[in-house]
Amino acid sequence: MSVQVYILIQTEVGKASSVAQSVSAIAGVTLAEGVTGPYDVIMRAEAPSMEELGRAILAKVQAVPGITRTLTCPVTTY
Repeated sequence: MSVQVYILIQTEVGKASSVAQSVSAIAGVTLAEGVTGPYDVIMRAEAPSMEELGRAILAKVQAVPGITRTLTCPVTTY
């Protein structure tokens, strides 16, 4: 069973497009799109475990230039 999350991203002004492009290139990211509202980019990612998600994906996302804040929302399956 894998762990899936949505990550809501706020960016510096004018950086949404480049941030979406950069995060979509990270292994494990399945979707990254620019949006309007309080966040600038929404992405979805998947990993085998929460530990792997943090190490392999979230650390790389937070290193992308232009990101000012992220909010990680784990997906709950029933």
